[in-house]
Amino acid sequence: MRRTLPLIVTACLALALGTATPAAADDPDFISFGVGYFDFDKNDNYDAADFRLEYRSDWKFLYVFKPWVGAHATSDGALFGGAGVLIDVFFGRRVVVTGSFGPGFYHDGDGKDLGHTIEFRSMIEAGYRFDDRSRLTAQLSHLSNASLGNDNPGVNVLGLYYHVPVSKIFGD
Repeated sequence: MRRTLPLIVTACLALALGTATPAAADDPDFISFGVGYFDFDKNDNYDAADFRLEYRSDWKFLYVFKPWVGAHATSDGALFGGAGVLIDVFFGRRVVVTGSFGPGFYHDGDGKDLGHTIEFRSMIEAGYRFDDRSRLTAQLSHLSNASLGNDNPGVNVLGLYYHVPVSKIFGD
């Protein structure tokens, strides 16, 4: 079973991605607002509320990758600011899965020491796209310094995002 499970998972992903399409050509750029549970999976007394604000561009390079830039802050004073790339994959017109990655700077405030000022954020989201192109997504993200420091405890964040097209906020 240990050997067949990865093959089954890979086959299911290949089948699912075979019916998926990259980001729609008319998808807009977004201002994204997020809230989450920082360090939800550990019992080390560093759990906190996580608040996020991001800009996600509609500009694409290599046909599918889009840039993002953003920041998050926790209720115990930790801060992260970074930028990176993302890819949207649509299943039909409504369901969207987004993967993203990017480096950034981290300050622990009164929160969890992640072992280095430079941290890398990887994130997966799944959600629903509304008629006006706004989205509501659930996310799971991970911050890690990739062993740049002597200590690399990492942290996981579980949360929700609401993505609003920039044109809805600032007009066309």
